[in-house]
Amino acid sequence: MPVPLYEAKAEFFRMLGHPVRIRVLELLQGGPMPVRDLLAAIEVEPSALSQQLAVLRRSGIVTAAREGSTVVYELAGGDVADLMRAARRILTEMLSGQNELLAELRKAEVAPE
Repeated sequence: MPVPLYEAKAEFFRMLGHPVRIRVLELLQGGPMPVRDLLAAIEVEPSALSQQLAVLRRSGIVTAAREGSTVVYELAGGDVADLMRAARRILTEMLSGQNELLAELRKAEVAPE
């Protein structure tokens, strides 16, 4: 029996649900990067980065190519970069709304209704 689309989507978002994986995807929006550059930018243990890169690779979101002794990662397609940009826009709107609410609350503290 095939998995319902909503379950497949939920699994996809669970797969993205790790800060290191999100950071890798953000960094790869700028183009392919060798592992050493990812390590320098993310500042996690090499084994932790390797584990998260493996999850992204197995999911097909990133690809890896060996160039000599270096492994270079890149996004498998432009849709992932679009998704990351959409997430940034959504978060910006959410946080903007929270700032407006906070300003209203602070105003209410100064001048009770």
